[in-house]
Formats: sequence, structure tokens, C-alpha cells
Amino acid sequence: MTARAAAIRINARAGTVIAMAAFLGIVAFFWPFLVAPGKFGSNYAPPLIFGVLLVIVLCVVISEIAEGGINSKALAMLGVLSAVNAAIRPLGAGTAGIETVFFILVLAGRVYGPGFGFTLGCTSLFASALITGGVGPWMPYQMFGCAFVGMLAGFLPKATGRKEVAMLAVYGSVSGYLFGFLLNLSFWPFSLDPNSSIAYLPGLPFTEQFHRYLAFDLATSLGWDTGRAVTNFVCICLAGPAVLTVFRRAARKARFQAPIRFKPSAVPADQ
Repeated sequence: MTARAAAIRINARAGTVIAMAAFLGIVAFFWPFLVAPGKFGSNYAPPLIFGVLLVIVLCVVISEIAEGGINSKALAMLGVLSAVNAAIRPLGAGTAGIETVFFILVLAGRVYGPGFGFTLGCTSLFASALITGGVGPWMPYQMFGCAFVGMLAGFLPKATGRKEVAMLAVYGSVSGYLFGFLLNLSFWPFSLDPNSSIAYLPGLPFTEQFHRYLAFDLATSLGWDTGRAVTNFVCICLAGPAVLTVFRRAARKARFQAPIRFKPSAVPADQ
């Protein structure tokens, strides 16, 4: 069985920060079900406030990860894969839900560990947004969603060969649907006429509000999410074995977490 090469170590403090960031991320995505009506004065305030908070939290998380253990070789690999993801993302451009950025996140998170997958998700989407002009209030949510797609791939159970590729392909499909499900929450409350039967309506009980959102997601996003899920599945099935081999060979060559040992210099005999 091939051992995983953790390119970035996650110490206890960084793990705690990531857990807190996950909690804030859940609140940021699910605020329509958690925030009392009228608390912020308007429906537009919560996503903007949480968007700013997510940017701050992501910066703190990445700094904690860097302090916990990212060396120059892991940083170089992170830069290369971030550039690759930023370059190939416009190829799909989201047309019919086709997204070409996720399969690299899944495979890199699988090989290099959850810390690397989390960081790659953030940096890939940030670089892509700068290249394509996609900077906006939605960007922190996209970064956070991709960060957790890459991180969770690093926690998948051990497997080898075709079983591993099949597991990653299924995970890629599921993550495609979950990513769309979460991202829709960030704009659903103010994207429709309030009189619509699937629009956000402050003050409704949780069950009725959630039923409205499920209907909204199915009516407006299922086709796009299916395109993303199919793209992930096909890309991982076709390119997964070769990319996994390349990533693992690079990990063996780089030896990201190899201990550094200092040896005393030899003293000349005449001294």
C-alpha cells in the first residue's frame, strides 16, 4: 500500500484554527436558517459581513498552516498546482456546470494530505479569480468551498488501484453536488422575488424554509451541479491513475517531511 506524503503538517494550534474556521464557514453558508430576521437591517448585510470574515479567517488559517510546517518544496508544489488550476479553470468556464478545477483538488488532497488540499483550494480559486476577473463577494465562499473539497479528500480511507480511483471519482461527484448546494445558500435570500414559492422568506420555521431552499436548488441548480459532478467523475476516472502516479513520484523525490540533520564538520588531523 502506498503511504501518503503529507506535504504540510497540521499542528494542534492550526487544527484548532481550522475547526473554528469550519464552524464559521457553516454559519456563513447557513445564515438564512440561523440569523434572526431583521438582525442586520437587510438581507444583503449577512453575506457581505460573513464574506469579509471568511477572508480574514482564511488568511489566519493559511498563516497557521504555514507556521505549522510548510517548507520550500511544499510551497513550490503549491504554487505550481495553483497556477495549473487557475489556468485550466477557464477551459470549462462553468458552461453547463462543467468545472475543470475540482479533480486536481481531489487528487492533490488525496496524495499530499488535508492541509495541502485546504490551502490549494484557497490559493487556486484566488489565483483564478484574479486571472478571470471573478473577484467579488462570492469569492470567499468559493474559496472556502474548494478548500474543504481538497481537505476532505485527504481524510478519505486508504485504498489502492482501481478501488482508490473509483472512491475518488465518487467523492468528486458528491463534492460537485455539495459545492453547488452550499454556494447557492450565499445568494438565495436575495436572488428571487419574495412572492415566489421558492424564495427566502424571513421568519418561517426551519423545516418550511429548508423545503423552500431544496425546491430552489432543484429548480435552478441541479443541472449545473450535475454537469460539475459528471466532469469530476470523468476527469478522475480518465486522468486519475496517471496524475496520482505523478504526484506520488514527486512526493517521493521531494521528501517533504524528511528530517533535517546537521553533522559536525570534519576537523583536519593537523588541528
